[in-house]
Amino acid sequence: MKKDIHPKYGPAVVQCACGNVVETRSTKERIQVEICSACHPFFTGRQKLIDTAGRIDRFKKKFGDKVTATPAPKKPKAKAVMLVNTKRAPQASASFKEKLQKAKEK
Repeated sequence: MKKDIHPKYGPAVVQCACGNVVETRSTKERIQVEICSACHPFFTGRQKLIDTAGRIDRFKKKFGDKVTATPAPKKPKAKAVMLVNTKRAPQASASFKEKLQKAKEK
């Protein structure tokens, strides 16, 4: 390695918001984290709401109990249209026109 171009790499202390302290190596001497393996739900198996920068509080303040799950409105089904090739079946064209006229009336 060339001298004087790389940052100093030495012992570091990582401190979590839960109070857990881990010693490791880094280019920084102190590292502050919000969550670690000692308090993360994936590693502990306990469900826990993680509030980053008060987002949950802001959401509850803004919406409160107004938010409820509502089903999406159903779209009306499209009517089927029968296509007939009049060159191959000329006798079917008259019945097709009658069916089309009845469908338009409804």
